[in-house]
Amino acid sequence: MKAVRYVLIGIVALIVLAVAAVAIAMAVINPNDYKPQIEQAVEDATNLDLILEGDIGWSFIPLGLELNSVEATLEGDRFVALEQLVAQIDFWSLIAMSPRVNTFVLDGLDARLEVDEQGNGNWTRIMPEESAGAATEESAGTQDEQAQEGEGAGGEPLNFNVENVQISNAQVHYTDKSTGQSVTLENFTVNASNITLGSEFPLEIGFRVATTQPTFEVDGSISARLAANEALNEFAVSSLNAVFDMTGEPFGGKEVTAELGGSARANLENETATLSGFTASLANLNLSTDLDVSGFGNKPTLSGKISIAEFSLKDLLNNLGQPAVETSDADVLEAIAFSTGIGGPAGKVELTNLTIKLDDTTFNGSGSYNLADSGIVFNLQGDQLNADRYLPPKAEGEAEEAPTAATGPEGDLLPLETLRSLLLDIDLGLGQLIVSNLTINEIKASTTAKNGLLKIDEFSGKLYKGSFGANVTIDARSDNPKWTVASDVTNVQTLPLLTDLAEVDMLGGGANLKVNATTTGNRISSLRSNADGQISFNLAEGEFRRMNLTRMACQGIALVNQEDLTTTDWGTSTPFNDMRGTLDINGNTLNNTDLVAALAGMRLEGNGTVDMAQSQLDYEVGLRIVGEIHRDEACRVTEYVENAVIPVECRGNFAEDPADLCSFDGSRFRDTLKTIAENAAKAKAREEVDKAKARAEEKVKEKVQEQLGDKLKGLFN
Repeated sequence: MKAVRYVLIGIVALIVLAVAAVAIAMAVINPNDYKPQIEQAVEDATNLDLILEGDIGWSFIPLGLELNSVEATLEGDRFVALEQLVAQIDFWSLIAMSPRVNTFVLDGLDARLEVDEQGNGNWTRIMPEESAGAATEESAGTQDEQAQEGEGAGGEPLNFNVENVQISNAQVHYTDKSTGQSVTLENFTVNASNITLGSEFPLEIGFRVATTQPTFEVDGSISARLAANEALNEFAVSSLNAVFDMTGEPFGGKEVTAELGGSARANLENETATLSGFTASLANLNLSTDLDVSGFGNKPTLSGKISIAEFSLKDLLNNLGQPAVETSDADVLEAIAFSTGIGGPAGKVELTNLTIKLDDTTFNGSGSYNLADSGIVFNLQGDQLNADRYLPPKAEGEAEEAPTAATGPEGDLLPLETLRSLLLDIDLGLGQLIVSNLTINEIKASTTAKNGLLKIDEFSGKLYKGSFGANVTIDARSDNPKWTVASDVTNVQTLPLLTDLAEVDMLGGGANLKVNATTTGNRISSLRSNADGQISFNLAEGEFRRMNLTRMACQGIALVNQEDLTTTDWGTSTPFNDMRGTLDINGNTLNNTDLVAALAGMRLEGNGTVDMAQSQLDYEVGLRIVGEIHRDEACRVTEYVENAVIPVECRGNFAEDPADLCSFDGSRFRDTLKTIAENAAKAKAREEVDKAKARAEEKVKEKVQEQLGDKLKGLFN
């Protein structure tokens, strides 16, 4: 026991002697006497010139060092400078093998970082160049040291404590001469106290950042309570309050405020993270979320919710200094909101109870995103949407002007590379859609995409007492994508449709269409010029409006009868029944050779072309007379005009007034006159035959009567 006691006394004595020696040395030695040697040592080891203008001081309890007015230059230019550096460690904590930083103060730091025209940073020139061999040896030595440090690490938790940290008036200037960019960090401050691993401590940060390309400034302040365990694998942030006031070119010179708040926790060992009551705001846009994450690798598992409170997009753009979105209805984009639950198995993010609000339109549904293959699945059902309210307003007089071709270069329709990488399965539904002044109900749309093959498997709806369905396939696996379109329209009333769509009221009836077409290309002009296919159509119980084909036919008949029409009220429409035909698609041209329709006392027959590129119509129509067509005496149907064809031509730009498209075709009426002459000749021939037959019959009758009369006389005599 005595031996142990003597050993302990000896150890204590040695410690006391060491402490006394350090205290005496610090009291006797003045570090300012060694400034030249310190400066020379730095200059020998680096390319920096060190200037120690202020005093150097140290203290024993607490054990610390203080530097004042220090500057280091690189090749004659200031590289770094500071007004004051104070670093103090509690002496007795070192003795207890539990180091505790009493105070760390950094005031007036000024660093200058610069990149030259060749892209080389000045910090790369701090250390002198070394030979390859020396560098290799140093690298090998460093690796050995790191290996030894790794082997020596016993995995013991770090017991580290800091009483007070203060950084003030720090600034960093970064200039890149190769790009002209300049970034300045100034007024950088940090205040923290009672930093102890395993316990919460307060942190406050302030700064200002400014850039020149673009001109942009941020004044930021952050306050929070932080915590980290002794193993440094678990971290927590609570009572976060971060405010960033921004201004500059990106915001049109306006000042914009962004804020963050809430709490967060992460465990690196368990690979878990949590956001609790986390909020983020930018101007009038506010987001909030509670989120749990498990697994930081390729297959994380998420659980929580996220929402964006209702906001005005127009106000947001104005607050951010962005151009306003001009819309036909000034009251739209004023109420937008978003909310969803987040969940799903590992590696898959599923959105549940998804709600998207756009003014008076609400979408509900679900969705998912697969991290492994980037597959996106959405199912959204909406109530009603008036898309016309969101279109740009028409300029004054725009509606009356004829459309003109775009003068700029034509761009691609599809981003092919992006499309080839898409994996989609999307189902959309909408109770009612108003677009281009058309009202469409019960819309269903189903779209899939995989390996560059995009399919709209279903696009259907109801409109104007009828229905439609379509499917489209886009094969984008080549640089010249192939398009296939099929559509079926049933009993859609054309009069209200055309009136609402284009203010055209020339045609009424229940339209039935079947479209089958293919084309190739990635630009509108290519799609139109390469189009190929057929459209078959049928209009039941319809009418031509703003034109009277009966009057045109009567004009021709009156000419034949060599009389004048006396009727003045002809009306402005022509009813028909079962107009049908086919349109062969040949690029920009639609060819029709079998147009037929049944009219009162007439059969409409026609053929022609429609030039979609020039919006031109070129039709030759014939009105074949098959019965009485009008009560006007001059329009009476005689045997001469029966089955004759009264010609009508329809030519012009169908974007103009439809009433001026069709008129009586006098140039082809000569063919009609030939038919009428042939009918007259046939009638004359029949008349002569009938007269000859009558004369022959009369002669036979007379002969029979003579013979019969003689016999009767003999009989009675």
